[in-house]
Amino acid sequence: MAEGHFKEGIVGGRLAPAQYADNFSDLHPPLDHHEALVESDRCYFCYDAPCMQACPTSIDIPMFIRQISTGNPIGSAKTIFDQNILGGMCARVCPTETLCEEVCVREVAEGKPVQIGRLQRYATDVAMAQGKQFYSRAEPSGKTVAIVGAGPAGLAAAHRLARHGHDVTILEARPKSGGLNEYGIAAYKSTDDFAQAEVDYVTAIGGIKTENGKALGRDYHLADLTASYDAVFLGLGLAGVNALRAEGEDASGVSNAVDFISTLRQSSDLAGLPVGRRVVVIGGGMTAVDAAVQSKLLGAEEVTICYRRGQEHMNASEFEQDLAAANGVVIRHWLQPKKVISEGGKVVAIELEYTAMKGDKLSGTGETVRLAADQVFKAIGQSFEPSALNGSGPSVAMDGGRIKVDGEGRTSLAKVWAGGDCIAGGDDLTVSAVAQGRDAAESIHRALVG
Repeated sequence: MAEGHFKEGIVGGRLAPAQYADNFSDLHPPLDHHEALVESDRCYFCYDAPCMQACPTSIDIPMFIRQISTGNPIGSAKTIFDQNILGGMCARVCPTETLCEEVCVREVAEGKPVQIGRLQRYATDVAMAQGKQFYSRAEPSGKTVAIVGAGPAGLAAAHRLARHGHDVTILEARPKSGGLNEYGIAAYKSTDDFAQAEVDYVTAIGGIKTENGKALGRDYHLADLTASYDAVFLGLGLAGVNALRAEGEDASGVSNAVDFISTLRQSSDLAGLPVGRRVVVIGGGMTAVDAAVQSKLLGAEEVTICYRRGQEHMNASEFEQDLAAANGVVIRHWLQPKKVISEGGKVVAIELEYTAMKGDKLSGTGETVRLAADQVFKAIGQSFEPSALNGSGPSVAMDGGRIKVDGEGRTSLAKVWAGGDCIAGGDDLTVSAVAQGRDAAESIHRALVG
């Protein structure tokens, strides 16, 4: 590409039009029928299988793989959906390499695990393509439940409550339902508008009404919900983004990685999305990798991830780090941001300080390095914003900046449960949010029926 094209800085259309579709195609293409049979035949169908123990939703993995191997993908899908109604998306976005596949006996013995995630996708895709529904609503209970947030936790809770015959109303602040699945993951991990197809599949059970564009603290208060509904489930996710705490971070060209990913996910014209020539991403988790890789796929010439600790400390899995490297992203460790350098209000470089461990504490060494950059993304974690929670009525108890819950998802307020990324102790995984929403729904059901 001509050098002069990059002098415009942050622009779109750096690549040939056809290249965008290729770059953002499915990261893991689905298995066909024959491939699924061959792969499923590799499973040892272990008793007390370690893969099942590693799954946050406790899917009976040996069972669903055996069902695939015997030519019963519909039965396999039911085994998956029994525990995880969002099994289709989890098959796409779960870090299986650090969960079920990491402990697979094949991985331990041969270094090549059974491709559990791709097999799960195969089965759930077959069922969803056929519109196969495995559950119907119980007789109406006359009880009503409000769910705040239509993300993985909220959707899982809604489906389980609807199965028990309760009437569910989901209140979602954004225009679309799906939460993280719709707005927060790399476009190449979930293609063909799958997030919305899954929302439609989950809510097809009936008894679930969704109101989009309704934000807690703006359009209604928690006290309104507890007064109007028999129970409330909070699946609020994380709306805040941690600051760099670096001088000059308000310069034009410095933005949140989550906002970038969200914009990209909703774009119908990838060529029109602006991307810098030299992009620097600050962070070490999955969001940092997603932002960095997608910047490269949009046509950025140089993309660098800077992380304040060592490679072994990164939250992004080894697979994600390898994916970044394979796409030309440079990952630099032991660097923390100190100052954003700008000219005319626009970022032109970022100054970083080298770090080192001094005892058990991370400290700056005083030595700095400057990287040229016309776009900087902040991906150093998200935070929960509790202000909307306590607009009226009693306050919800917090723990470490997130909602405090007990083992069943109960908050400190009567009639109020919570799950997903907004609760204390969460691990910010879609599959964990599904498990928490499902389990809280069972607790709500027990409370409603006495």
